[in-house]
Amino acid sequence: MTRIAFITVFGLLLATPALAAGGEDAGLLYPIINFVLLIAALVYFARKPLLQFFNDRRGEIQDDLKKSSDLLGEAEAKFASWQRKLADLDQELETIREASRQRAENERENIIADATASAERIRADATAAIEQELRRSRAVLREEAADLALELAANLLQSQVNDGDRERLVSEFIERIEDTSAQSGAGTRR
Repeated sequence: MTRIAFITVFGLLLATPALAAGGEDAGLLYPIINFVLLIAALVYFARKPLLQFFNDRRGEIQDDLKKSSDLLGEAEAKFASWQRKLADLDQELETIREASRQRAENERENIIADATASAERIRADATAAIEQELRRSRAVLREEAADLALELAANLLQSQVNDGDRERLVSEFIERIEDTSAQSGAGTRR
């Protein structure tokens, strides 16, 4: 029936406009028949390919819907994850700020402690330098005072000691040396 039906339908399709042109009484009957035959031919010949196309298209649409559903699920999961991270971000930022404040406070305390220790070292060094300078100044003053006292004593001795006093001092010095040597000699005999 396939070839015969096709030829018959095709013939009718070709003959219908000719019949329609010849008979003026028919009105809309021939175009309607022509349209019905065309639809019948399309249904007969294109039914399987159309059904296959629509089945394939339905499968593609179902696959696309499933993929879209899966992607939507993944997107919602990522969105929820990012929302949690965003909510946790404020807490994490506060934790970081607090840690930074604590580190800054510790650093400030360390700097103050180092500065205090440096100031104490400088103060101690300055005190030691001052004491050393005082000791040196005192030593210089003592030396100058001793030199001045010797000079004054020498001047005084030269002006007040005469030759008789000098001889008496020399003889006293010699006696002391002899007494000292005699005592040390007697101490060694015992």
